[in-house]
Amino acid sequence: MRKFSWLAVLGLALIISCQQNETTVAPTFHADSNPPVLSEWGMLAMTGGALVPGDRVEPYDLNSPLFSDHAGKFRTVWMPEGASARYDAGDVFDFPVGTVITKTFYFPIGEHGQLERGDQTGSPAVLNLDRVQLIETRILVRRDAGWDALPYVWNDDQTEAVLMRTGDAQHFTLVDDGHAIEVDYLVPNVNQCRGCHVTNNTTREMRPIGLAARHLNREFDYTDGRENQLERLIAAGYLTGAPAPDAAPRTPDWTDTSLPIDARARAWLDINCAHCHNPAGPADTSGLFLDPETPMGPNFGLCKMPIAAGPGSGGRRFDIVPGQPDESILIYRLESLRPDVMMPELGRSVVHEESTALIRDWVSSLDGDCG
Repeated sequence: MRKFSWLAVLGLALIISCQQNETTVAPTFHADSNPPVLSEWGMLAMTGGALVPGDRVEPYDLNSPLFSDHAGKFRTVWMPEGASARYDAGDVFDFPVGTVITKTFYFPIGEHGQLERGDQTGSPAVLNLDRVQLIETRILVRRDAGWDALPYVWNDDQTEAVLMRTGDAQHFTLVDDGHAIEVDYLVPNVNQCRGCHVTNNTTREMRPIGLAARHLNREFDYTDGRENQLERLIAAGYLTGAPAPDAAPRTPDWTDTSLPIDARARAWLDINCAHCHNPAGPADTSGLFLDPETPMGPNFGLCKMPIAAGPGSGGRRFDIVPGQPDESILIYRLESLRPDVMMPELGRSVVHEESTALIRDWVSSLDGDCG
């Protein structure tokens, strides 16, 4: 039998370990097939103990992100060589066929091994795998026939994510300042993905939500320095027709207490509600429109009676009653966990205390009455 020195064995073990822990697949657009594992897309790589974007894959963040049961999010976008999105000042950019968007959901791991809230950490440029538990990675891919959504669930070893078209459900206990938060986390199936990403009730076409100028116009800490995201996408060849950031719209960060409460509240309602509650959205028949273009008034819920709320009204008469949050249907639904009452309908199993407090304070600050 051939003998090996311990140094040779150690070297071989290190090579095998590196091969197991590093993913080097190039970013790939799968025009027709749905790969069974996430790594076949090549959008994310495991290198040096971190989850990092693949070649020419750009990480990004939003000014005010959607709430998803306190999960943190690691976002990326990639386009084929020579392809770029067309800028739109008020809508999601027009992305070319071949675009692949990823959003990885995770919970931070605390010093004592417990899971913590990740919703206030911001989207990073890379994920330190020693400090997070990966849950799922959702892919939005622009194909010839339109956008497709594919949910991938990470395995227990945190080495690969597997396609789960039927979704998944997991339970987590989060620790927040010594208090436990029980989360019944839902990985949506492909049909539930349409519940949020079909933002036009007439065309019924899926599309991204956050990749619009107002959400992206912000600074981001890339691995090679801090830069405005719109300028970064232009420099990468991923965006055409965009003005300078100062001339582009920008959604406020709803957590920034130095800003007016009206701007903060509307920013939160925009990203969490307006993809349904807009004049063309799935909730168009409700008459409640929470998009940035709708002025404050009845269509924004002020002294507006519900059309068909059923138990969702909680016995209240108006969506928003100035100065009276406890009489406002909007507050009642945001604070509820009943499946036939709660809003948003998907993406949460707990009440987001900070945002409901913000919306309460905003309603309390409104002048007038509903007569």
